Amino acid sequence: MAFVKTHDISELDSGTIGKEVVLGGWVEDLRKLGKMTFITLRDVSGISQIIVKGDLNDNLGELNRQSVISVRGIVQETKARDFDFEIKAEEIDVLAKAIHPLPVDPIGRLESNIDTRLNHRALDMRNQKTASIFKLRHHVLASLRKTLSEKKFIEITTPKIIGSASEGGANLFSLEYFGRTAYLAQSPQLYKEQMTIGLERVFEISSFYRAENSHTGRHLSEFTSVDIEAAFMDYSDVMDVLESLVIEVYKYTSENCKKEQEGMGHTIEIPSFPFERVTYSQVIEELKSVGEKVEFGDDLLDSHLRIVGKNHPGFYFLTDWPMKLKPFYIREKDENPELSRSFDLQYGYLELSSGGTRLHDPEMIKSRLKEQGLDPAQFADHLQTFDWGMPPHSGWGMGLDRLMTTLIGIDNVREVVLYPRDPDRLTP
Repeated sequence: MAFVKTHDISELDSGTIGKEVVLGGWVEDLRKLGKMTFITLRDVSGISQIIVKGDLNDNLGELNRQSVISVRGIVQETKARDFDFEIKAEEIDVLAKAIHPLPVDPIGRLESNIDTRLNHRALDMRNQKTASIFKLRHHVLASLRKTLSEKKFIEITTPKIIGSASEGGANLFSLEYFGRTAYLAQSPQLYKEQMTIGLERVFEISSFYRAENSHTGRHLSEFTSVDIEAAFMDYSDVMDVLESLVIEVYKYTSENCKKEQEGMGHTIEIPSFPFERVTYSQVIEELKSVGEKVEFGDDLLDSHLRIVGKNHPGFYFLTDWPMKLKPFYIREKDENPELSRSFDLQYGYLELSSGGTRLHDPEMIKSRLKEQGLDPAQFADHLQTFDWGMPPHSGWGMGLDRLMTTLIGIDNVREVVLYPRDPDRLTP
């Protein structure tokens, strides 16, 4: 019969010494020494030692590591170096046995490659380095929501099933939808712009989808995007919002996630700010100075961004891109219509975010759509909202998974996503 858990392991303190508690968790290790068994019990909050003696020890049977047990016993002081307290067991119930051997070793004594770990992801969560990453991700999301709410942004949820490829981009997944063709959204772009009409400042943190056949450590078919849109803000204003958001994430996790940093073996360092702001034109000149054959108007390749990233390590904004490289909804600069009011947030060579000031004149949007070979009729639902009084607005979208990689110093987004989806992976 299973017991009702009374405490998490982290709740054991000097005030619980001598008291009866019921713990539940999995057996991380066990050592049989004659008539005693020492069990290392772990739950999501921490780790404790269980002392098993007498008849109870004889009845343990073949208890495997990683099996789930509940323990009723008395908290007592311990001489063991790695534990604050120990439990003298009075009753043990094996709730679920684990097979032996397991496909991956959660303790990490035997290292498994990332594909093997992803194939057994739930078990991988018992690895304290992996678990720490996802506990940290939880705190990052909490920090983002807190900061955006304090800046008077309202959280929204937009459709992920859309009726047309209306964002102007390729790489959309299509699906059969009750006899019609529908698509998975690659961003909330048009919806979040529309919401500025009444809510002014909005944000969304959600999954989006991109059908790119990319096989790199930074691309996923399903990714988590953090998006904002704000009325009466220019692109420099939303850049300030983004910078403060990133800095706050680093500060918050650095100060409040000590155990997670210890579990990952990584210390979070707060980056210097304000972030450098480098124009596209400056970058072109930097590349030319080292012999790269690149001209104004060319898109920047990964090889170019790696050179630029060495010149500008850490976070920096890459601003004022040529209009022809930007989506139809981006607004030009008044003083130079060849340049856009746009930016990317970079971390070295890695693009984390893209944003800018949007067009809010429907006639200009129609003209831009035609320039880019798109049919304004496909955007009728979106364009009609501009006739209702669309305020000037700006916004950005940022890849949460990529931000996580900068925070913990790794270069593969699959490490920070529970069940990643890419061109090769559709299970588990």
